[in-house]
Amino acid sequence: MGRVRARAARCAALLLPPLLAAGCGGGEEEGGRYARAVAERVSIVEDAVGLEFKRPPQHAVRTREQVREFVTKQFEDTTYLRELDGQSQAYKLFGLLPDSLDVQPFLLDLLTEQIAGYYDPETDTLYIVEGERDDPTTNVTITHELVHALQDQYLDLDSLQDVRGDNDRQLAAAAVIEGHATFEQMNLMSGNFAALAGGWDGIRETIREGMQSMPVLATAPMFIQETLIFPYLSGAEFVFRHDQRHEGEVPFRRLPVSTEQVLHFEKYEANDEPTTIVLPAPRGATAVYENDLGEFETRLLLYATLRDVAASARAAEGWDGDRYMVVRTPRGDGIVWATVWDSAVDAGEFLAQMDRWAQRHLAAEGDGGASSERRTYAGRDRRAVLSTGEVDGRPVVLYVEVPQGASADLVTLSALRLDGGR
Repeated sequence: MGRVRARAARCAALLLPPLLAAGCGGGEEEGGRYARAVAERVSIVEDAVGLEFKRPPQHAVRTREQVREFVTKQFEDTTYLRELDGQSQAYKLFGLLPDSLDVQPFLLDLLTEQIAGYYDPETDTLYIVEGERDDPTTNVTITHELVHALQDQYLDLDSLQDVRGDNDRQLAAAAVIEGHATFEQMNLMSGNFAALAGGWDGIRETIREGMQSMPVLATAPMFIQETLIFPYLSGAEFVFRHDQRHEGEVPFRRLPVSTEQVLHFEKYEANDEPTTIVLPAPRGATAVYENDLGEFETRLLLYATLRDVAASARAAEGWDGDRYMVVRTPRGDGIVWATVWDSAVDAGEFLAQMDRWAQRHLAAEGDGGASSERRTYAGRDRRAVLSTGEVDGRPVVLYVEVPQGASADLVTLSALRLDGGR
């Protein structure tokens, strides 16, 4: 879940077979059990990354109970809880999470199950969760976390977790941070990362098969599973391409600003930044939360309902920015979502799939034709309007969904404002 999951996990190593990926956390006591393993891998990681530690990395051991205590404390942060509530409500309205899911306790159980080790930027310490797995798997976790410790001495990891209101940018940055650690970890494991790079579908399938042995992860909604995997695998693919193009340069000197740049390396190389969409105050309703999805989560949104991988990926390509708003109407909560596209053709492809999506999402028939600029839908005690047009000469698609009986004319295309981008 983008920022929500990343903020709760900090920089924690996750039990994603066969990667045993890693991330960030906290603690105080030193651990000597893995001292030799950590010391042995310091020079190995320095050689692999091409940077030296400015100060020796610290390490400590944590039990599974201490991990749960740490994650629990993250949920006591009022700013984080507001973010969690806002994103959860938006994802439920989009149909990405079931209405019945109590997100906070589920994430607590999931992260407690998944975290195998973590690096804490605040204490400059990497933590290894004991009792989960023996060598050499634990050594993989140590390697991954040492990469994070080295990153933090050249880049302020803590500041990356404090980005607000731009979920897509934070997920893109997390993909490079986690992808870099995964790339170095896998390269050291295999001795030849390039030999693995062509087999991503097989690696993903192995991960999904391995999920069945993890009770909480196996029951997670597809959206949570995929956003959990994205920073590690798609991030590693990005770092692999970066290493091919910029050999000897660390990938975090210039972080990607969108998941579009992570998914399409040529967009990163061309500095193709997304367009910012400014949503107006909704008419007859109250705005309660705002954020963005980005290309990756837009693709997931379409796939979650359409179950068509190719069509969802094609429809999300050409994304150039989006903004959604959870709104409170007298009849209940609704969603406003505006997207801007690279071309009219891209907008048309997305509009066609959104028409299919809206009909299935609401179990309704649209009343607009294939070329209609405004289509309406009604079903499941909800109503929606899907419209398209130009704003400042750019193709835009606007989706508004509200409870039955509420006005769907909360925001109009003419009231949108675009800033930056192409």
